[in-house]
This record gives sequence, structure tokens and C-alpha cells, in this order.
Amino acid sequence: MDARSDDDLLAATRAEPEAFAVFYRRHVHGLLAFFARRVHDAELAADLTAETFASALDGAHRHRPDKGPAAAWLYGIARRQLGHALRKGAVEDRARRRLGMNPIALTDDGLERVEALATAGAHSTLLRAGLKALPADQREAVLARVLDEDEYVDIATRAQTSESVIRQRVSRGLTGLRHRLEGNGA
Repeated sequence: MDARSDDDLLAATRAEPEAFAVFYRRHVHGLLAFFARRVHDAELAADLTAETFASALDGAHRHRPDKGPAAAWLYGIARRQLGHALRKGAVEDRARRRLGMNPIALTDDGLERVEALATAGAHSTLLRAGLKALPADQREAVLARVLDEDEYVDIATRAQTSESVIRQRVSRGLTGLRHRLEGNGA
């Protein structure tokens, strides 16, 4: 697994195409689940995911880490793709065509995997509630470390605190989250 941050992977994409592949692998399942929960159609979710990643690849050089994490940038693209698809009744495919990418043809197994991701999202309601109940500093540290897979030192730099403080926030946040989930029978 590549230890580079998402921001570093996007910055390296032009010179090193494999860097974007690593970024893709980190986020493809989450993005598929994001779309599947919203459109309730596995094929449409896959098309939206493909176009989002094509747009991200095409615009990787425009990502500005000082404006926010790469994952937030990616989900911003995803929200625009979703909005366009809902307004127009079709998935925008401009970025895929510009990059010469063919549409994805999903097999029955692929459709089942996308649908499984969507239903897994329905089970995450308790998790979301537990995260929301955490103090903001713990929630942000847990999300950055666990969801974004950021290094402690990077989180500490952004939060303008020490790495040990971030480790403590993550530890306390995960402990609090576990207690909340266990208390709800999860």
C-alpha cells in the first residue's frame, strides 16, 4: 500500500499515473456506496462513479490542498455529477469521452456488489450517529485518520497541535464510538 497522502497522490498523477490508481483504489468503494445510497440503481451508481473519477483524473492538477483534503475535493466532484444527473436525467460523460474511456459494463456480480455497498450504508446509521455525538476535535481526528487514512503527523500539522495530542484524540474518539455502538447493540 502506498503511504502517500491523497494530496501527494494527486500531485504526482501527471508524472506517475499509478499514483491516481492508488487514489482510486482508496476511494472507489466509498464513492460507489455514496452514489448507490442516493440513486438506488447500481448501474447508475457505477456510471456516476466512473465519471467522477474521470473528472478527477482530468482535473487532478487543479486540486489545491490548501482548500481542503483530496477526499472532500473528490466528493465535491461527485455531488456535482449527481446534481447534473438528477437534473438532466442522464450521467454526464464528457470527462470519460475526453480521456477516451469506455463506459463500464457491469456483470450481475458487479451489480450485486454495488447493491451490497448501498445496503451496508443503511447499517451505518448508528455509526454516523456515534460520530456525530463525539466532541468535534475527536470526530475530526477519527475521520482524518480512519476515513481519509491521513498520517498522525499530517493531521497534527493541520490542527496545529502535536502528534501525541492527535493520537490521544483518535484513541478517545474510537473508544467513545465503540462504547456508543456496543450500547446500542451494534
